[in-house]
Amino acid sequence: MKKIGILSDTHSWWDDRYAQYFSDCDEIWHAGDIGCEAVIDRLAQVCPVLRVVYGNVDGGNLRRRFKEMEIFTTEGVKVVMTHIGGYPGKYAPGIRSRLQLSQPQVMVCGHSHILKIMPDRSLGVLVVNPGAAGRQGWQVVRTLVTLTLDNGRVTHAQVIELADDKQHPQGRQLS
Repeated sequence: MKKIGILSDTHSWWDDRYAQYFSDCDEIWHAGDIGCEAVIDRLAQVCPVLRVVYGNVDGGNLRRRFKEMEIFTTEGVKVVMTHIGGYPGKYAPGIRSRLQLSQPQVMVCGHSHILKIMPDRSLGVLVVNPGAAGRQGWQVVRTLVTLTLDNGRVTHAQVIELADDKQHPQGRQLS
């Protein structure tokens, strides 16, 4: 069994609650629009197993370090991860054919800043967009997602809301 922490669209923003909520994770997946390498360096201190794709706002260093799409298997679950993926009925160009070819059980994407966890029964895939963990963008509530994978199946999904409050009013911009 593995617990996976998933985030996207940090846009160079760090919130200590990423570490708090992901401290017991076996892997952390970042679905792009990282913003700066310091975010990845901080996540690596939380969990050494990182899977990362770059997003449309990520610059040259991040694009050289990471791929646009990752296809991998962990705990018997095949995953496609990319930044711009869409969702069932509104996939980004080329994504549906990629899913048909790869036949993953899970697709993780970001970009929209809209939290979605929904199945595409026609393709047999669970689509996970963790929403936006950073402050840039129009989202009202910043979110993270955790998944539990066990012997080839997703057995649990949890949404974590990062409401700004007096204890954590802003986090901090990294560079």
